[in-house]
Amino acid sequence: MSLSLTFKRILSLLAPYKARLLVALGGMIITASTEPAVAAMMKLLLDKGFTQATQGNSFSLWLVPLFVIGIFVIRGLSTFATSYMMAWVTGRLMSTLRQQMFGRLLDVPLGYYDKQSTGQVINTMMVEVQQILDMLRSILVILMRDSLTVIGLLAYLFWLNWKLTLVTLFLVPVIAVVIRLTAKRLKRLITQNQQINGELMQTIEETTRARQVIKIFGGQQYEAMRFEQRSNRLRGFMIRMASTMATTEPITQFINSFSVSVIIMIALSQAGDGSMTVGGFASFITAMLMILTPLKHLAGVNGPLQRGLAAGTRVFGLIDATPERTNGMKLPARAAGQLEFKQVSFTYPEQQQPALSRINLKIMPGETVALVGMSGGGKSTLVNLVPEFYSITEGEILLDGMPLSQIELSSLRAQMAMVSQNVVLFDDTLAANIAYGDVTPDQQRIEAAVKAAHLSDVVAALPEGLNTMIGDNGMRLSGGQRQRLAIARAIYKDAPILILDEATSALDTESERAVQDALDSLMRGRTTLVIAHRLSTIEHADRIVVLEKAQIAEIGNHAELLAANGVYAHLYHLQFSKES
Repeated sequence: MSLSLTFKRILSLLAPYKARLLVALGGMIITASTEPAVAAMMKLLLDKGFTQATQGNSFSLWLVPLFVIGIFVIRGLSTFATSYMMAWVTGRLMSTLRQQMFGRLLDVPLGYYDKQSTGQVINTMMVEVQQILDMLRSILVILMRDSLTVIGLLAYLFWLNWKLTLVTLFLVPVIAVVIRLTAKRLKRLITQNQQINGELMQTIEETTRARQVIKIFGGQQYEAMRFEQRSNRLRGFMIRMASTMATTEPITQFINSFSVSVIIMIALSQAGDGSMTVGGFASFITAMLMILTPLKHLAGVNGPLQRGLAAGTRVFGLIDATPERTNGMKLPARAAGQLEFKQVSFTYPEQQQPALSRINLKIMPGETVALVGMSGGGKSTLVNLVPEFYSITEGEILLDGMPLSQIELSSLRAQMAMVSQNVVLFDDTLAANIAYGDVTPDQQRIEAAVKAAHLSDVVAALPEGLNTMIGDNGMRLSGGQRQRLAIARAIYKDAPILILDEATSALDTESERAVQDALDSLMRGRTTLVIAHRLSTIEHADRIVVLEKAQIAEIGNHAELLAANGVYAHLYHLQFSKES
């Protein structure tokens, strides 16, 4: 998306808030109009106050405080109205953008995270949205208010002395040229700065997530070095950005000093022939000096503008990320659980070698099928295709005779429960984690799931039982307890299709035996896909599918495959000899 389209899209987000923006604009107009009034007051005081007072003419002294206080009261109220309305609009806009990004994060396929790091996503949602708001404040407040102030002061200067004003106008085109020269370099630096900022955020995220690995493997020095390198790169870009933006100030100050010196010379010559009074000169210099501040602000708008446009490109890139498909029909009832793979092939994006090639497999309702093989054989890929975490490259997968592509994703996934080796839990209560996804949790079902997963002793030992907060990813629980909690979540869902990826890998022998009994009971009558590296846990599976080099090498039960003396037998004997 080009920067001009990004800018238009950002401005279009302000359309619902026109009324509040008009109030803010009204405040800006009032604030800008008070600037010439201050300069006019200087002329009035010098020409009619001090000068005429020395000549014996009367001057109402009480008008001075009344005029000064009145101006600044009006200015204070208008400034407050502008600030409040802009804070309200930008706050609402920030919330809207973050909600849109978060909503899209929930809808994108898993493949999106293969290309975008977690740190970059967090940086876009938290930091770059703020940069858009900073840009809007710069444009809507500084650009508009200060432009109105410059116009008002210029109008007053022309009325006061048009010849001197022409000299003042020399500032405007020169400052515009300076801004144009710095804009291109600033745009490039800001884009690179945001990329490094995302990398730094990723380093922080990885360090907090992998704290145990870092400590046990002594990675503190490496992580500190990695953080320092990226932090120094970010610092370098920030210094270059600051120096680029700062170059406008000395140039502007030189132009200002040149203009002021010329104006003083012309004013002195005009004073000689009586066309310029002391009050008029003081008022002109006051107005001219007052115009320099908004001009300086306008020159500084370029930095936030470029940062905001670059951030907007990334923010809208996330909002516009391709979501998962929304087509398909809802399943009318609970699925029977028959799965069929017909010539299924799958290749990960930007990969040449297929992860699965020409898979043909039919799984009957209630059947337990174990997937075994060496790492990289395609076991995890195959089970990830069933809930359509990834879309198949070729072929077709059917559920009860209906292609998955014709079933609504939420309806399809409602038929499945999954327990992974890498347990994911939420910083919530034990009960909320068990009934996750159910907006109206059933307390009796939760308690039944706890009992079936052999978590009763864990719940009894917790200070608040099922209402105990379990911490970030369940860190207040042991590894085995976390695994049993994930199993309880699958039991609670009571889905007709189960996907078990090393579901008992983190359990001790006693817990494994207890949970395996619960799983055996749970698997009865349900179609179950089991990924197992420990072959002793799947000896009683109805069928065992051996995957090798992205294809099915063998299919059969435990006894048949041992008798065949093929790949499975080799793996089994190899593992058995290691365990012995």
